[in-house]
This record gives sequence, C-alpha cells and structure tokens, in this order.
Amino acid sequence: MGESLLTALALVLIVEGLLPFASPVQWRRVFEELLKMQDGQIRFVGLISIVCGLLMLAFLAG
Repeated sequence: MGESLLTALALVLIVEGLLPFASPVQWRRVFEELLKMQDGQIRFVGLISIVCGLLMLAFLAG
C-alpha cells in the first residue's frame, strides 16, 4: 500500500512538472489566469479533478 501511494505521488509530481518545464511562459499565463478566478470556481475545478480521478481509479480497478 505504501509503495503504491509513493508511486502515485511520484507520477503526480512528474505530470505537474511537465508544463512548467516544457513551456514556462505558458505555465505562467495559466497560473495568472488561475489567480483571477474566484474561490468557488477554483473549488469547482478541484471537484472535477477529484471526480475524474475517482472515475479513472474505478475504471482501472474494475
């Protein structure tokens, strides 16, 4: 269980690092747009991410 969790965390870090590494200018623009969003909008994006992740896990596990 612990090894799987660390593997998942490593994959998240790799994916999160791709855009700033490949295109720092575009990443900065995206980040600036995120700063303009209201809390409710950011929470909605977080909720959609959680739901997509759960659906992917359910699909892969089943």
